[in-house]
Amino acid sequence: MKLEGQKSKPAFVDPAYAAPDMYPDEARENKPKTTELSGFEVGDYVVYPAHGAGQVLAIENQTVAGASLELFVIYFERSKMTLRVPTRKATSVGMRRLSDTHATGHVRVTLSQRPIKARGNWSRLAQDYESKINSGDIVALAEVVRDLFRPAQNSGQSFSERQLYATALDRLSGEVALVDGITEQEAVKKLEALLLEGSKRGV
Repeated sequence: MKLEGQKSKPAFVDPAYAAPDMYPDEARENKPKTTELSGFEVGDYVVYPAHGAGQVLAIENQTVAGASLELFVIYFERSKMTLRVPTRKATSVGMRRLSDTHATGHVRVTLSQRPIKARGNWSRLAQDYESKINSGDIVALAEVVRDLFRPAQNSGQSFSERQLYATALDRLSGEVALVDGITEQEAVKKLEALLLEGSKRGV
């Protein structure tokens, strides 16, 4: 999954800053390559909880309210968005490195398990699902995908359920694709095959 050479769209997520532009190669050469504070380097693939997997394009310095601020510039291919994240807050907002193969193995086990049918008020359940999706935890993402997966076309799944499922699957398949070195489409097929296996256990 290549993340370079794409035009981005602006976005703002506190405490990150929108960045509508991309960095040409010659500009990157003049940027810091790493920051000792977090250990992330230019070129690293990372996971930002609210947006999923992206790539660090640069580390830059900006003056904000008279103070110098060091920022990671992260590009998210799926949303074509570039985000600036203060390096000193990267860890506290949950930015992390890609999961290892042990974690993705746990994901596969989770997806192949019988789905849990949550009960209660949908508004509260939706908040719980959204919290898991935005947690940055790959296993929590897998749980949402597993529990909202509906193999039948006429499953009675609501629009909001489909939206939550699609968001969780996008985030999950994007990270799994990078870890396994495959395309997102291939990752989706593998994940859905596990989901079908798990759904049969729930019958």
